[in-house]
Amino acid sequence: MTGSREVITGGDFKRMVAGAYSEFLLEYETINGLGGAGTLPGTHILRTMGAAVMPLADAKDDSIGGLSRRVATAAVFGARGNAGVVLAQMFRGISAGLAGKYDATGSEFGKAFQYGILYAQRVIPEEPERPFITAAKAVAKGAYHAVRDGRPIVEILQEAIQSGETSVKQLGLTEAGANIMLSFLRGCLKGLDGNFVSPAVSLSLGLGTHKNMPDPRNDLVRPYCIRLRVKNSKANLPELERQMRDFSSFSIVERARGGLDIHLHTDHVGTTLEQAIGWGPLSEVKITNMSEAHVLPVNEAIMKVAALAVAKDSAEAQKLQDAGASILVSGSEESSPSLAEIIGAAHSDLASSYVLVASSPDYRLVFRQAKRLLGGRVELVLADTFDNTIAALKKFSPSLSAAENAKIMAQA
Repeated sequence: MTGSREVITGGDFKRMVAGAYSEFLLEYETINGLGGAGTLPGTHILRTMGAAVMPLADAKDDSIGGLSRRVATAAVFGARGNAGVVLAQMFRGISAGLAGKYDATGSEFGKAFQYGILYAQRVIPEEPERPFITAAKAVAKGAYHAVRDGRPIVEILQEAIQSGETSVKQLGLTEAGANIMLSFLRGCLKGLDGNFVSPAVSLSLGLGTHKNMPDPRNDLVRPYCIRLRVKNSKANLPELERQMRDFSSFSIVERARGGLDIHLHTDHVGTTLEQAIGWGPLSEVKITNMSEAHVLPVNEAIMKVAALAVAKDSAEAQKLQDAGASILVSGSEESSPSLAEIIGAAHSDLASSYVLVASSPDYRLVFRQAKRLLGGRVELVLADTFDNTIAALKKFSPSLSAAENAKIMAQA
């Protein structure tokens, strides 16, 4: 099969993503032991990949562009830790390169991989240059020459892997970031060849809970925010809420203006709207992909500004609340909160604006992504330790704006 005639289908893409997940199942503990990219970068990568593969289980879309967008949305929203954010951005770049395509040629797919590497590089500070970036540049160079020569996608991946491995060996890179890049590419190649253990098979054998291995079903994300009105003044609210729990992670139903105002987060937009049609005439329907940059709706909020922080247990939660935090997200350096948990908290309508306080360097890229997606109604305070987080929160004032609070808290 020549490069000019090769066609990469949506089915091929599914196998590649499953292959990458399978490779990280094998390698995540090794990656954890390498360090340099966070406390447990391998676990964060595996859980991010778990979020990415879940939408493929029941996807009705066969197009490579549509499937890559679904995977990218889930990966970005389910990203955990700095390493997970970088991987998610790689999927985002691949999706951008495949947008609107039903199938792709080997050359088109190779270029999409180059987009993925570029997107991943953008979220990592380049000074000093990180091992991930060094490996990514070598991979991109190898892929570029293979794509330019019109070679099949298998050979493009092989050339990219070989270039990356050579660079890693020559420079003596042992940090987790370089290993993550190469493991991802090796997994994609194995998936394309069909030489991998299917995640579905792994779960059926009980591997999802073996030796504390993360189960991807626990990392399912619901990235679509739906707000709508239903003209039905006699609806049974508890019954509607019960129905919505089956396909949403967050839902609010309130009586207003002779009808119902509904707000929920879901991964099945079609199912939600199909159900809602049966509740009464619909109006003011708004659907937001929360994994993309968007403006938080301005609704009547309880507070002017709220501080959000991360707590690993009830003892930390109490200390954070006493210091001034109004919203708490569960997480620790070993189990970084996902972007979905932070974005979801900001979508709760509790406050008009938010100050997000990161208590570990492992959270920084996740919190920066939250700021990028939510824009001006969110400010960041990037602390290094829990004690510094407490010191910052003690300077929080509900009478000040988010920007004013962030400036004062950062100085603390």
